[in-house]
Amino acid sequence: MNAFTLFHVVAGSAGLLAGAAALCVRKGGSLHARAGTVFFAAMLAMAGTGAAIAASISERGTAVIGLFTCYLVTTSWVTARRRGEAGGFERAGLAVALACAAAMLTFGLVAANSPTGKFDSLPAAAHFPFAFLAALAAGLDLNFILRGRLARHQRIARHLWRMCAALAIAAFSFFLGQQDEFPAAWRGLAIWFAPPLAVLAAMTFWLIRVRFSAAFGRSRPGRQTAYQS
Repeated sequence: MNAFTLFHVVAGSAGLLAGAAALCVRKGGSLHARAGTVFFAAMLAMAGTGAAIAASISERGTAVIGLFTCYLVTTSWVTARRRGEAGGFERAGLAVALACAAAMLTFGLVAANSPTGKFDSLPAAAHFPFAFLAALAAGLDLNFILRGRLARHQRIARHLWRMCAALAIAAFSFFLGQQDEFPAAWRGLAIWFAPPLAVLAAMTFWLIRVRFSAAFGRSRPGRQTAYQS
């Protein structure tokens, strides 16, 4: 394992641990903010180096997934630290999301029509969920831009689902996509589905709570938000 790959592995491990911590601690507290900061930096490092590694070995779909993960954590981070007003950053993000959606849809269609059923090493079915997710993110970006501003609970939800989606991608990639690196006795165990599914369950719980709890719809005097990350 070379130094670049080792850095990718370390960053990914840090991102998984920090993401789990951010989900578990009290939202809006100092521990949540610190865990979120570590998660943001580690995920950018992990996804960025992963995209570079994939591109270097002609794994184009995996490279796009890495770039899309960078987009998710960056747009989520910016959303948590601004007042919910759309600007040039959101327009640039929309372009990135559309490009990722178009690339993954194209790769999936090419794979579906190839003799092997794959594009590089990824099967056709692996591309379409990411094409859909990127298209969904682009649609929400466009809605934000057209609105011009988000309400507080909408801003929290935008921050939340993007961070959780990025964490779920990392968890699926590590626990299910890297099992060839596990000891032989550990491979193929159903328990490895638990971490990524737990992330999705936590995301669903918090999105429902943000949507239906009045606490996330009110602004407190003198404070920008009670939910920082």
